Amino acid sequence: MAEESQARQAERQRKTTETDISLSLSVDGTGKAEVDTGIPFVDHMFELFARHGLFDLTATASGDLDVDYHHTVEDLGIVLGEALKEALGDKKGIVRYGFFLLPMDETLVRVALDLSNRPLFVWQVDTPVLFVRDFNIGLFKEFFQGFANSMGANLHIKLEYGEEPHHVAEGIFKAFARALDMATRVDPRQADSLPSTKGLLT
Repeated sequence: MAEESQARQAERQRKTTETDISLSLSVDGTGKAEVDTGIPFVDHMFELFARHGLFDLTATASGDLDVDYHHTVEDLGIVLGEALKEALGDKKGIVRYGFFLLPMDETLVRVALDLSNRPLFVWQVDTPVLFVRDFNIGLFKEFFQGFANSMGANLHIKLEYGEEPHHVAEGIFKAFARALDMATRVDPRQADSLPSTKGLLT
């Protein structure tokens, strides 16, 4: 009789002199999110991420927002990567690669990733307007760099075209979620092996 698959979920905490973050993630979820980071626009992006990746996510954060949003945004990426890495365990059976080309009104975003355990990050996002109210969407570069480093992911994000900063950010998070959903799926044809000819993801 085959063993029941273990739940792919994890909880992570990160506390520094700059931020205090708690996050839980279920890879095989239904898209539920409970998020309070202290930055409403980031909360919105996390909710989109959960819904479009069908991840269940809870996250709370307190940080030195009186100084800047930078530390909180970067550390949230680090903690999300740590949680996903723990949740995926030995990565046996996963598809490994994911990509998505997402239209968001006048914006088109491309995301491709490889859960290879070899961190590399490419950010090609050039938009004439960066601010949604007081939030600079350029800070999401730090979020995804932190995620790529702590998860061990090869992550490429490119804005093909687009101008409205809310659409650009939303397109990025939706495309990232759907690419990650693809990469984390289990292929029953290789459920007991790693998607690598080397026998290792390293």
